[in-house]
Amino acid sequence: MTGHPDGNDAPLLVELVACPGLVPSGSGPLAEMRFRGEAWTPAETETLRSMFAADAAPDDIAAALGRGRYGVRDRIARLGLRRHSSRPWGEMESEELIRRYGTDPTAVIASDFARSCAAIYARAAVLGLTEGNPPEWTPWEDAQLRAGYAMGVPGAMIAAIIGRPLFGLRTRASTLNLRHPNHPTGWSDAEIDRAATLIEEGHRYVSIRAMMADEGFPVRTRPGFNQMARVTGMSRGWGRAWTPEEDELLARAYRDGASLTPLLTRLGRTRCSIRWRADHLRLRGTHAHRDGFRGGPVWTEADLATLREHYGKVPMDDLAACMGRTKASLFTRANLLGLVHGYHRPWSDDEHRALALAHANGVALADLVAALGRGYAAVHKYAAKQGFRFERRPRRDPAPSLTDILALGDPE
Repeated sequence: MTGHPDGNDAPLLVELVACPGLVPSGSGPLAEMRFRGEAWTPAETETLRSMFAADAAPDDIAAALGRGRYGVRDRIARLGLRRHSSRPWGEMESEELIRRYGTDPTAVIASDFARSCAAIYARAAVLGLTEGNPPEWTPWEDAQLRAGYAMGVPGAMIAAIIGRPLFGLRTRASTLNLRHPNHPTGWSDAEIDRAATLIEEGHRYVSIRAMMADEGFPVRTRPGFNQMARVTGMSRGWGRAWTPEEDELLARAYRDGASLTPLLTRLGRTRCSIRWRADHLRLRGTHAHRDGFRGGPVWTEADLATLREHYGKVPMDDLAACMGRTKASLFTRANLLGLVHGYHRPWSDDEHRALALAHANGVALADLVAALGRGYAAVHKYAAKQGFRFERRPRRDPAPSLTDILALGDPE
């Protein structure tokens, strides 16, 4: 603070609170720091670094240094040491993986190589390997699947142990008529009535699920319980009741296309509460920007006219390149306009005959798709309509062409 009441320009210092003894005075000479017996010596640290670089296990390092395993792991983390791979892949291993991948189960390959299934998948991706038809399930895999479902192990964990994709695991479980404890059967009338009673009494959903589980009903997940409440019309909002003044502010924001953020702070409501109330009042909002906050170019009347004229008549790749947009944006805008895509390459007589011959001669559907030059989903759907069901079949090496399939002939 500067200035003085008597006109003196000398700085005036004002002390608000007295602080005596702010800086402690020395009481004597500093004592020597006590030696820590568990401290790491430079020699131990160097030994740790060299053994870690030599790919030694943490337990072996702990035994060599006479320390605990957790102390060694903590020291490794503090030094920032990382292992990118526990064991590098050799040339013979890679060749063996190329030969067996896609034919033998991944769990069997991982066991033979003494590696994890994730390591097999990662190396296969580096080598550019792709799986054809999945191999048949082995009795060992079925046993692991049954045991995992019986113990309630998550499906993703079972899939990682077995070495199968999650969707393939669920398909196999359905074939074996297995049901996971986390996915119980449908809701019974007694269970729905009990849930409705507890909801009317004002209990929260999380409490209702616990109470019903204690009463002997199946254990339900939060998404499953919420879906049941919505389907049966028992869902409701939580928290304090909305006042007429709050409803008016909410309706005004939707009517004027204003931001809802002020309502979050002024009304003390959550975003979910506001959305629930807007849905209850049947409010539909507008915005000053016609396309909202989208990042792409605005659709003009000329763009819409071009899309209406050529959609379903010109391949989407060509139309997207001509209009300078992505295929996803064209599909989205066409869907909003109610346009129907009618461009499909007709099937020729040779393609019809190749479909029948491939089905009769055991050709895999993936090989037929490559020979026809069509999409997998399109060929699969068309084959089903024609009454051809392609079960699991091994792929051929080399892959047959359309001429090769037509030369097979009908089997005797």
